[in-house]
Amino acid sequence: MTRVRRELLRWSLLAAAAAVLVVFLVAQRQSVEVSYGRSPSTAALPEGSAGELSDASVPSVEEMTALVAADPVVRLPGAVARWDEQRVRAAVGDRGTRILVAPPGLDEAERRRVKDVENAEIRIVGTEVSGGLYVASPDDLPGWRARFATGDVTGSVLALLAALHDQPTPQDGDDLRWREPTGPELAPVVAALRVTGRYVGTGATLPELPEKAASAAFPDGAWFVVLPAQPYGEPLPAYGPALHRLAPDQPLVVMYGDWIEYHGPGAASFAEVAGASFYAQFGGRLGRYAYPQQNVLGAYLAQVTDVRYAGLFDRPLPYRPFDPLRVALPALPWIFAGCVAGFVVLSIRTVRGSGRRPADVGPGGTPARLAGLSALAVELSLLTDARSDPALVRGVGRLRAARDAFDEGLPDRHVRELLADAAAELDDVARDVRMPGYRPDVYLRTRLS
Repeated sequence: MTRVRRELLRWSLLAAAAAVLVVFLVAQRQSVEVSYGRSPSTAALPEGSAGELSDASVPSVEEMTALVAADPVVRLPGAVARWDEQRVRAAVGDRGTRILVAPPGLDEAERRRVKDVENAEIRIVGTEVSGGLYVASPDDLPGWRARFATGDVTGSVLALLAALHDQPTPQDGDDLRWREPTGPELAPVVAALRVTGRYVGTGATLPELPEKAASAAFPDGAWFVVLPAQPYGEPLPAYGPALHRLAPDQPLVVMYGDWIEYHGPGAASFAEVAGASFYAQFGGRLGRYAYPQQNVLGAYLAQVTDVRYAGLFDRPLPYRPFDPLRVALPALPWIFAGCVAGFVVLSIRTVRGSGRRPADVGPGGTPARLAGLSALAVELSLLTDARSDPALVRGVGRLRAARDAFDEGLPDRHVRELLADAAAELDDVARDVRMPGYRPDVYLRTRLS
Protein backbone atom coordinates (compact mmCIF):
# COMPACT_ATOMS: atom_id res chain seq x y z
CA MET A 1 0.00 0.00 0.00
CA THR A 2 1.51 3.35 -1.00
CA ARG A 3 1.99 6.09 1.57
CA VAL A 4 -0.74 8.27 -0.05
CA ARG A 5 -3.29 5.48 0.02
CA ARG A 6 -2.35 4.59 3.57
CA GLU A 7 -2.74 8.19 4.69
CA LEU A 8 -6.10 8.44 2.93
CA LEU A 9 -7.32 5.26 4.61
CA ARG A 10 -5.99 6.37 7.99
CA TRP A 11 -7.82 9.69 8.02
CA SER A 12 -10.94 8.12 6.52
CA LEU A 13 -11.06 5.74 9.49
CA LEU A 14 -10.72 8.64 11.91
CA ALA A 15 -13.47 10.58 10.13
CA ALA A 16 -15.71 7.50 10.19
CA ALA A 17 -15.04 7.05 13.91
CA ALA A 18 -16.00 10.67 14.58
CA ALA A 19 -19.18 10.35 12.48
CA VAL A 20 -20.21 7.13 14.24
CA LEU A 21 -19.58 8.71 17.62
CA VAL A 22 -21.72 11.74 16.75
CA VAL A 23 -24.58 9.52 15.50
CA PHE A 24 -24.39 7.41 18.65
CA LEU A 25 -24.45 10.44 20.95
CA VAL A 26 -27.37 12.03 19.10
CA ALA A 27 -29.30 8.75 19.24
CA GLN A 28 -29.04 8.74 23.05
CA ARG A 29 -31.30 11.80 23.18
CA GLN A 30 -34.07 10.24 21.11
CA SER A 31 -37.33 9.43 22.85
CA VAL A 32 -38.58 5.95 22.02
CA GLU A 33 -42.25 5.00 21.90
CA VAL A 34 -42.96 1.29 21.50
CA SER A 35 -46.30 -0.02 20.28
CA TYR A 36 -47.24 -3.59 19.42
CA GLY A 37 -49.79 -3.73 16.66
CA ARG A 38 -51.04 -0.17 17.04
CA SER A 39 -54.57 0.16 15.72
CA PRO A 40 -55.37 3.15 13.48
CA SER A 41 -58.86 3.46 14.97
CA THR A 42 -60.20 5.24 18.03
CA ALA A 43 -63.23 3.52 19.54
CA ALA A 44 -65.20 6.29 21.23
CA LEU A 45 -68.69 7.59 21.84
CA PRO A 46 -68.09 11.30 22.48
CA GLU A 47 -70.32 13.14 24.92
CA GLY A 48 -72.23 16.21 23.86
CA SER A 49 -71.42 16.13 20.12
CA ALA A 50 -72.63 12.75 18.87
CA GLY A 51 -76.39 13.31 18.79
CA GLU A 52 -76.92 11.38 22.02
CA LEU A 53 -79.41 13.88 23.47
CA SER A 54 -83.03 13.43 22.41
CA ASP A 55 -85.92 15.87 22.28
CA ALA A 56 -87.56 14.15 25.24
CA SER A 57 -87.95 15.97 28.53
CA VAL A 58 -89.29 15.26 32.01
CA PRO A 59 -91.66 17.18 34.31
CA SER A 60 -90.55 19.00 37.43
CA VAL A 61 -89.48 17.09 40.52
CA GLU A 62 -92.76 17.98 42.27
CA GLU A 63 -94.86 16.74 39.35
CA MET A 64 -92.95 13.46 39.07
CA THR A 65 -93.16 12.96 42.84
CA ALA A 66 -96.93 13.36 42.65
CA LEU A 67 -97.15 10.91 39.74
CA VAL A 68 -95.10 8.30 41.60
CA ALA A 69 -97.21 8.75 44.73
CA ALA A 70 -100.36 8.06 42.69
CA ASP A 71 -99.06 5.04 40.72
CA PRO A 72 -96.39 2.43 41.66
CA VAL A 73 -95.06 2.38 38.07
CA VAL A 74 -94.82 5.69 36.20
CA ARG A 75 -93.72 5.66 32.55
CA LEU A 76 -92.87 9.12 31.24
CA PRO A 77 -93.38 9.89 27.52
CA GLY A 78 -90.58 8.38 25.42
CA ALA A 79 -89.62 5.69 27.95
CA VAL A 80 -88.22 2.55 26.28
CA ALA A 81 -87.38 0.18 29.15
CA ARG A 82 -89.49 -2.97 29.54
CA TRP A 83 -89.43 -5.90 31.99
CA ASP A 84 -91.15 -9.12 32.93
CA GLU A 85 -93.92 -7.73 35.11
CA GLN A 86 -94.74 -11.07 36.68
CA ARG A 87 -91.18 -11.75 37.85
CA VAL A 88 -90.67 -8.19 39.06
CA ARG A 89 -94.03 -8.21 40.90
CA ALA A 90 -93.06 -11.44 42.63
CA ALA A 91 -89.70 -9.94 43.67
CA VAL A 92 -91.35 -6.76 44.97
CA GLY A 93 -93.91 -8.66 47.02
CA ASP A 94 -95.78 -6.43 49.46
CA ARG A 95 -93.04 -3.82 49.86
CA GLY A 96 -94.84 -1.21 47.79
CA THR A 97 -91.79 -0.48 45.63
CA ARG A 98 -92.35 2.39 43.19
CA ILE A 99 -90.64 2.65 39.83
CA LEU A 100 -90.10 5.76 37.68
CA VAL A 101 -89.20 5.15 34.01
CA ALA A 102 -87.78 8.07 31.99
CA PRO A 103 -86.76 8.26 28.32
CA PRO A 104 -83.12 8.05 27.13
CA GLY A 105 -81.14 11.02 25.87
CA LEU A 106 -81.85 13.40 28.78
CA ASP A 107 -79.38 16.15 29.55
CA GLU A 108 -77.65 16.43 32.90
CA ALA A 109 -80.24 18.75 34.46
CA GLU A 110 -83.11 16.45 33.45
CA ARG A 111 -81.35 13.37 34.80
CA ARG A 112 -80.78 15.23 38.06
CA ARG A 113 -84.51 15.94 38.33
CA VAL A 114 -85.27 12.25 37.91
CA LYS A 115 -82.72 11.40 40.59
CA ASP A 116 -84.31 13.91 42.99
CA VAL A 117 -87.64 12.07 42.96
CA GLU A 118 -87.18 10.55 46.42
CA ASN A 119 -90.31 8.42 46.59
CA ALA A 120 -89.20 6.41 43.53
CA GLU A 121 -87.19 3.51 44.90
CA ILE A 122 -86.12 2.45 41.39
CA ARG A 123 -85.35 4.99 38.66
CA ILE A 124 -84.79 3.96 35.05
CA VAL A 125 -83.37 6.43 32.51
CA GLY A 126 -83.32 4.84 29.09
CA THR A 127 -82.26 1.34 30.12
CA GLU A 128 -80.00 2.38 33.01
CA VAL A 129 -81.46 1.05 36.26
CA SER A 130 -80.53 2.74 39.54
CA GLY A 131 -81.79 3.06 43.06
CA GLY A 132 -80.29 4.27 46.30
CA LEU A 133 -76.51 4.08 45.92
CA TYR A 134 -76.65 1.30 43.32
CA VAL A 135 -76.63 1.14 39.53
CA ALA A 136 -77.52 -2.26 38.06
CA SER A 137 -76.21 -3.23 34.64
CA PRO A 138 -75.62 -6.47 32.71
CA ASP A 139 -72.17 -8.05 32.69
CA ASP A 140 -72.53 -10.69 29.99
CA LEU A 141 -73.56 -10.91 26.34
CA PRO A 142 -77.11 -12.26 26.92
CA GLY A 143 -77.84 -9.41 29.33
CA TRP A 144 -76.50 -6.76 26.98
CA ARG A 145 -78.32 -8.33 24.04
CA ALA A 146 -81.70 -8.24 25.78
CA ARG A 147 -81.10 -4.70 27.02
CA PHE A 148 -80.00 -3.10 23.74
CA ALA A 149 -82.03 -5.17 21.25
CA THR A 150 -85.43 -4.97 22.97
CA GLY A 151 -85.04 -2.61 25.97
CA ASP A 152 -85.44 -5.53 28.41
CA VAL A 153 -84.18 -4.54 31.90
CA THR A 154 -85.69 -7.45 33.83
CA GLY A 155 -82.35 -8.80 35.02
CA SER A 156 -81.13 -5.37 36.16
CA VAL A 157 -84.36 -4.60 38.06
CA LEU A 158 -84.29 -7.97 39.85
CA ALA A 159 -80.59 -7.53 40.73
CA LEU A 160 -81.24 -4.04 42.09
CA LEU A 161 -84.19 -5.18 44.20
CA ALA A 162 -82.03 -7.94 45.67
CA ALA A 163 -79.26 -5.47 46.51
CA LEU A 164 -81.64 -2.95 48.08
CA HIS A 165 -83.22 -5.57 50.33
CA ASP A 166 -80.11 -7.63 51.14
CA GLN A 167 -81.29 -10.71 49.28
CA PRO A 168 -79.28 -13.16 47.13
CA THR A 169 -78.66 -11.93 43.63
CA PRO A 170 -80.77 -13.92 41.14
CA GLN A 171 -78.95 -15.96 38.52
CA ASP A 172 -78.54 -14.45 35.07
CA GLY A 173 -80.56 -15.99 32.29
CA ASP A 174 -81.09 -15.66 28.57
CA ASP A 175 -84.82 -15.16 28.00
CA LEU A 176 -84.52 -13.65 24.53
CA ARG A 177 -86.31 -15.80 21.97
CA TRP A 178 -85.42 -16.21 18.30
CA ARG A 179 -87.23 -17.38 15.19
CA GLU A 180 -86.34 -18.08 11.58
CA PRO A 181 -87.08 -15.10 9.32
CA THR A 182 -89.84 -15.80 6.81
CA GLY A 183 -89.27 -15.83 3.08
CA PRO A 184 -90.91 -12.40 2.54
CA GLU A 185 -88.77 -11.01 5.39
CA LEU A 186 -85.52 -12.45 4.07
CA ALA A 187 -85.96 -11.73 0.35
CA PRO A 188 -85.59 -7.91 0.42
CA VAL A 189 -82.66 -8.18 2.81
CA VAL A 190 -80.78 -10.57 0.52
CA ALA A 191 -81.58 -8.50 -2.56
CA ALA A 192 -80.27 -5.30 -0.96
CA LEU A 193 -77.12 -6.99 0.34
CA ARG A 194 -76.25 -8.43 -3.06
CA VAL A 195 -76.57 -5.00 -4.69
CA THR A 196 -75.22 -2.54 -2.11
CA GLY A 197 -73.84 -4.72 0.69
CA ARG A 198 -76.20 -3.17 3.25
CA TYR A 199 -79.84 -3.28 4.31
CA VAL A 200 -81.47 -0.65 6.55
CA GLY A 201 -84.85 -1.65 7.93
CA THR A 202 -87.80 0.64 8.43
CA GLY A 203 -87.42 2.61 11.65
CA ALA A 204 -83.61 2.30 11.81
CA THR A 205 -81.62 5.50 12.26
CA LEU A 206 -78.64 4.79 9.99
CA PRO A 207 -78.48 7.44 7.23
CA GLU A 208 -75.19 6.11 5.86
CA LEU A 209 -72.54 3.55 6.69
CA PRO A 210 -69.40 4.76 8.53
CA GLU A 211 -67.23 3.88 5.54
CA LYS A 212 -63.82 4.63 7.06
CA ALA A 213 -64.46 2.53 10.15
CA ALA A 214 -65.99 -0.26 8.04
CA SER A 215 -63.01 -0.45 5.67
CA ALA A 216 -60.56 -0.53 8.61
CA ALA A 217 -62.49 -3.30 10.37
CA PHE A 218 -63.17 -5.38 7.24
CA PRO A 219 -60.68 -4.46 4.47
CA ASP A 220 -62.18 -7.13 2.18
CA GLY A 221 -65.71 -5.82 2.67
CA ALA A 222 -68.69 -6.98 4.71
CA TRP A 223 -72.48 -7.05 4.65
CA PHE A 224 -74.44 -4.86 7.07
CA VAL A 225 -78.04 -5.37 8.22
CA VAL A 226 -79.34 -2.53 10.41
CA LEU A 227 -82.76 -2.87 12.10
CA PRO A 228 -84.56 -0.77 14.72
CA ALA A 229 -84.96 -1.93 18.32
CA GLN A 230 -87.28 -4.96 18.38
CA PRO A 231 -90.58 -5.18 20.28
CA TYR A 232 -90.19 -6.50 23.81
CA GLY A 233 -91.47 -10.01 24.44
CA GLU A 234 -91.59 -11.07 20.79
CA PRO A 235 -89.16 -13.52 19.14
CA LEU A 236 -86.46 -11.81 17.09
CA PRO A 237 -85.89 -12.82 13.45
CA ALA A 238 -82.47 -14.49 13.38
CA TYR A 239 -81.09 -12.83 10.27
CA GLY A 240 -77.48 -13.57 11.16
CA PRO A 241 -77.58 -17.40 11.00
CA ALA A 242 -79.94 -17.37 7.99
CA LEU A 243 -77.71 -15.05 5.95
CA HIS A 244 -74.58 -16.89 7.05
CA ARG A 245 -75.99 -20.10 5.61
CA LEU A 246 -76.51 -18.33 2.28
CA ALA A 247 -72.99 -16.84 2.18
CA PRO A 248 -70.74 -18.63 4.71
CA ASP A 249 -67.55 -16.85 3.53
CA GLN A 250 -69.04 -13.37 3.73
CA PRO A 251 -68.42 -11.25 6.90
CA LEU A 252 -71.80 -10.10 8.21
CA VAL A 253 -72.73 -7.47 10.82
CA VAL A 254 -76.33 -7.42 12.08
CA MET A 255 -77.65 -4.60 14.26
CA TYR A 256 -80.87 -4.71 16.29
CA GLY A 257 -81.33 -1.28 17.86
CA ASP A 258 -78.05 -0.75 19.73
CA TRP A 259 -77.16 -4.45 19.80
CA ILE A 260 -74.56 -5.53 17.20
CA GLU A 261 -73.46 -9.07 16.41
CA TYR A 262 -71.04 -10.58 13.93
CA HIS A 263 -71.43 -13.69 11.78
CA GLY A 264 -68.94 -15.05 9.30
CA PRO A 265 -65.30 -16.14 9.07
CA GLY A 266 -63.57 -16.23 12.45
CA ALA A 267 -66.78 -15.70 14.42
CA ALA A 268 -66.03 -18.51 16.88
CA SER A 269 -62.89 -16.78 18.19
CA PHE A 270 -63.71 -13.18 17.38
CA ALA A 271 -67.37 -12.26 17.82
CA GLU A 272 -67.58 -12.69 21.59
CA VAL A 273 -64.30 -10.85 22.17
CA ALA A 274 -65.41 -7.85 20.11
CA GLY A 275 -68.92 -7.79 21.58
CA ALA A 276 -67.88 -8.19 25.20
CA SER A 277 -65.12 -5.58 25.01
CA PHE A 278 -67.39 -3.08 23.24
CA TYR A 279 -70.40 -3.33 25.55
CA ALA A 280 -68.28 -3.55 28.68
CA GLN A 281 -66.71 -0.24 27.68
CA PHE A 282 -69.72 1.62 26.29
CA GLY A 283 -72.75 -0.16 27.74
CA GLY A 284 -73.32 2.49 30.41
CA ARG A 285 -73.47 5.36 27.94
CA LEU A 286 -75.60 3.42 25.48
CA GLY A 287 -78.10 2.76 28.26
CA ARG A 288 -78.46 6.41 29.31
CA TYR A 289 -78.38 8.16 25.96
CA ALA A 290 -80.06 7.94 22.56
CA TYR A 291 -77.10 7.67 20.20
CA PRO A 292 -77.84 7.40 16.46
CA GLN A 293 -77.13 3.92 15.16
CA GLN A 294 -74.45 5.31 12.84
CA ASN A 295 -72.34 6.43 15.81
CA VAL A 296 -72.87 3.18 17.69
CA LEU A 297 -71.92 1.12 14.64
CA GLY A 298 -68.84 3.28 14.00
CA ALA A 299 -67.61 2.77 17.57
CA TYR A 300 -68.22 -0.99 17.33
CA LEU A 301 -66.28 -1.23 14.05
CA ALA A 302 -63.41 0.70 15.64
CA GLN A 303 -63.39 -1.89 18.44
CA VAL A 304 -63.29 -4.65 15.82
CA THR A 305 -60.24 -2.98 14.28
CA ASP A 306 -58.56 -2.79 17.68
CA VAL A 307 -59.16 -6.50 18.26
CA ARG A 308 -57.91 -7.37 14.78
CA TYR A 309 -54.70 -5.38 15.25
CA ALA A 310 -54.16 -7.15 18.57
CA GLY A 311 -53.47 -10.32 16.56
CA LEU A 312 -56.87 -12.02 16.72
CA PHE A 313 -59.08 -13.01 13.82
CA ASP A 314 -56.10 -14.72 12.08
CA ARG A 315 -55.10 -11.52 10.33
CA PRO A 316 -51.49 -10.33 9.93
CA LEU A 317 -50.20 -7.53 12.11
CA PRO A 318 -49.61 -4.22 10.33
CA TYR A 319 -46.33 -3.73 8.48
CA ARG A 320 -43.52 -2.16 10.51
CA PRO A 321 -41.05 -0.16 8.38
CA PHE A 322 -37.38 -1.10 8.60
CA ASP A 323 -35.44 1.32 10.81
CA PRO A 324 -31.69 1.20 10.00
CA LEU A 325 -30.71 3.23 13.05
CA ARG A 326 -32.65 0.97 15.42
CA VAL A 327 -30.93 -2.10 13.96
CA ALA A 328 -27.43 -0.60 13.78
CA LEU A 329 -27.39 1.28 17.09
CA PRO A 330 -26.01 -1.60 19.22
CA ALA A 331 -23.12 -2.04 16.75
CA LEU A 332 -22.06 1.61 16.60
CA PRO A 333 -19.64 1.45 19.59
CA TRP A 334 -17.87 -1.51 18.01
CA ILE A 335 -17.67 0.22 14.64
CA PHE A 336 -16.22 3.27 16.38
CA ALA A 337 -13.65 1.15 18.20
CA GLY A 338 -12.68 -0.61 14.98
CA CYS A 339 -12.19 2.67 13.12
CA VAL A 340 -10.04 4.12 15.90
CA ALA A 341 -8.00 0.93 16.15
CA GLY A 342 -7.38 1.01 12.42
CA PHE A 343 -6.34 4.64 12.65
CA VAL A 344 -3.91 3.88 15.48
CA VAL A 345 -2.34 0.92 13.64
CA LEU A 346 -1.85 2.95 10.50
CA SER A 347 -0.46 5.85 12.55
CA ILE A 348 2.13 3.58 14.18
CA ARG A 349 3.17 2.23 10.79
CA THR A 350 3.48 5.75 9.46
CA VAL A 351 5.66 6.79 12.39
CA ARG A 352 7.90 3.73 12.07
CA GLY A 353 8.24 4.13 8.33
CA SER A 354 8.99 7.81 8.31
CA GLY A 355 12.47 7.50 9.84
CA ARG A 356 14.02 9.63 12.57
CA ARG A 357 13.14 13.30 12.59
CA PRO A 358 14.72 16.11 14.52
CA ALA A 359 11.67 16.02 16.77
CA ASP A 360 12.19 12.34 17.66
CA VAL A 361 13.58 12.20 21.17
CA GLY A 362 13.59 8.48 21.89
CA PRO A 363 10.94 6.12 23.28
CA GLY A 364 9.39 8.79 25.42
CA GLY A 365 9.45 11.43 22.73
CA THR A 366 6.68 13.02 20.73
CA PRO A 367 5.95 10.11 18.32
CA ALA A 368 5.77 7.64 21.19
CA ARG A 369 3.43 9.88 23.22
CA LEU A 370 1.23 10.37 20.15
CA ALA A 371 0.97 6.63 19.59
CA GLY A 372 0.48 5.89 23.29
CA LEU A 373 -2.28 8.46 23.73
CA SER A 374 -4.01 7.20 20.55
CA ALA A 375 -3.97 3.66 21.95
CA LEU A 376 -5.33 4.99 25.26
CA ALA A 377 -8.19 6.73 23.41
CA VAL A 378 -9.13 3.42 21.77
CA GLU A 379 -9.25 1.58 25.08
CA LEU A 380 -11.20 4.37 26.80
CA SER A 381 -13.77 4.47 23.96
CA LEU A 382 -15.03 1.05 25.08
CA LEU A 383 -15.69 2.32 28.61
CA THR A 384 -17.30 5.72 28.06
CA ASP A 385 -20.92 6.69 28.49
CA ALA A 386 -23.06 9.73 27.66
CA ARG A 387 -21.34 11.80 30.40
CA SER A 388 -17.75 11.06 29.38
CA ASP A 389 -18.21 10.84 25.59
CA PRO A 390 -17.75 14.61 24.97
CA ALA A 391 -14.32 14.64 26.65
CA LEU A 392 -13.30 11.61 24.57
CA VAL A 393 -14.39 13.34 21.36
CA ARG A 394 -12.35 16.44 22.28
CA GLY A 395 -9.33 14.28 23.11
CA VAL A 396 -9.52 12.47 19.76
CA GLY A 397 -9.75 15.85 18.05
CA ARG A 398 -6.60 17.08 19.81
CA LEU A 399 -4.79 13.86 18.79
CA ARG A 400 -5.76 14.40 15.18
CA ALA A 401 -4.46 17.96 15.29
CA ALA A 402 -1.20 16.74 16.83
CA ARG A 403 -0.87 14.11 14.11
CA ASP A 404 -1.37 16.76 11.40
CA ALA A 405 1.17 19.07 13.06
CA PHE A 406 3.71 16.25 13.37
CA ASP A 407 3.33 15.16 9.74
CA GLU A 408 3.71 18.75 8.49
CA GLY A 409 6.91 19.22 10.49
CA LEU A 410 5.61 21.94 12.78
CA PRO A 411 7.65 22.80 15.89
CA ASP A 412 7.87 20.04 18.46
CA ARG A 413 6.67 22.42 21.17
CA HIS A 414 3.41 23.01 19.30
CA VAL A 415 2.85 19.26 18.87
CA ARG A 416 3.53 18.63 22.55
CA GLU A 417 1.07 21.35 23.54
CA LEU A 418 -1.63 19.60 21.50
CA LEU A 419 -0.69 16.29 23.09
CA ALA A 420 -0.89 17.89 26.52
CA ASP A 421 -4.42 19.09 25.74
CA ALA A 422 -5.37 15.61 24.53
CA ALA A 423 -3.87 14.05 27.67
CA ALA A 424 -5.92 16.42 29.84
CA GLU A 425 -9.15 15.44 28.07
CA LEU A 426 -8.33 11.73 28.33
CA ASP A 427 -7.47 12.22 32.00
CA ASP A 428 -10.99 13.61 32.54
CA VAL A 429 -12.42 10.55 30.79
CA ALA A 430 -10.38 8.19 32.98
CA ARG A 431 -11.63 9.93 36.12
CA ASP A 432 -15.23 9.84 34.89
CA VAL A 433 -15.10 6.09 34.27
CA ARG A 434 -13.17 5.58 37.53
CA MET A 435 -10.19 3.78 35.98
CA PRO A 436 -6.98 5.17 37.60
CA GLY A 437 -4.83 2.87 35.50
CA TYR A 438 -6.06 4.66 32.36
CA ARG A 439 -4.94 8.13 33.44
CA PRO A 440 -2.43 9.26 30.75
CA ASP A 441 0.61 9.61 33.03
CA VAL A 442 0.10 6.15 34.52
CA TYR A 443 -0.78 4.54 31.19
CA LEU A 444 2.17 6.02 29.30
CA ARG A 445 4.61 5.27 32.12
CA THR A 446 3.55 1.63 31.95
CA ARG A 447 3.60 1.36 28.16
CA LEU A 448 6.72 3.41 27.38
CA SER A 449 8.94 2.27 30.23
